[in-house]
Amino acid sequence: MRLMGIVNATPDSFSDGGRYDPLQHGLRLHEEGADSVDVGGESTRPGALPVTESEELARVLPVVRGLVARGVSVSIDTRHARVAALALEAGASMVNDVSGGQDVEMFPVVARAGASMVIMHMKGTPATMRKHCEYADVVAEVWAELAVRRAAAVAAGVREVWLDPGLGFAKTAEQSLALLRSLRGRDNTNVLVGASRKSFLGVITGQTVAAERIEASLAVAIHCAQEGVGMLRVHDLAATRRVLLTREALR
Repeated sequence: MRLMGIVNATPDSFSDGGRYDPLQHGLRLHEEGADSVDVGGESTRPGALPVTESEELARVLPVVRGLVARGVSVSIDTRHARVAALALEAGASMVNDVSGGQDVEMFPVVARAGASMVIMHMKGTPATMRKHCEYADVVAEVWAELAVRRAAAVAAGVREVWLDPGLGFAKTAEQSLALLRSLRGRDNTNVLVGASRKSFLGVITGQTVAAERIEASLAVAIHCAQEGVGMLRVHDLAATRRVLLTREALR
């Protein structure tokens, strides 16, 4: 399983916004064994308001360039095709788009760069997604909509597509858990799961502080490993890697 470390080059991300120097944190994640480092300059926590493209670029490009210069594999976490294009020019090799490619230029930008892409499921925007948690069948609808978006990306020429069910993004805690359960019996080779420290885990454990949800996050990591998930996006890279190494040894 590949591990994607999270670098929030933002002052207001839900878990660790403003706590670290983004470049140094990305290098630390790389040293801890991250297969890639995901750099984001716009908070996508529930209720977060958008930032201008110029502000997003000012936050992420120096970090992307600094990491790439030191041999780190970088993903750019953005909803905006122009930000993605400039980050790819700076050396990023993957785009992680929480909007699933809603910017009409996103798929062509990724395809022209020969980059990989993560397509996540979300309704609305980070500012409005809490109002869009109604589904007749969350599992069927999310995977069906992701399949449509993957087909569109492939048709545009994107060479490698990963699907992310978007836990917590326009999903209640129970809906997020249902999507995790739905991994059983699926081919999850090109599925990315991002559950790390999210609030739905706090609903289970009673922990209101994001940074204290490490054990719950690790439990999800083990579940994902058992179901053959291809990639995990995590805050606690070293702890996750140790848990997965121990699980593998026990097998």
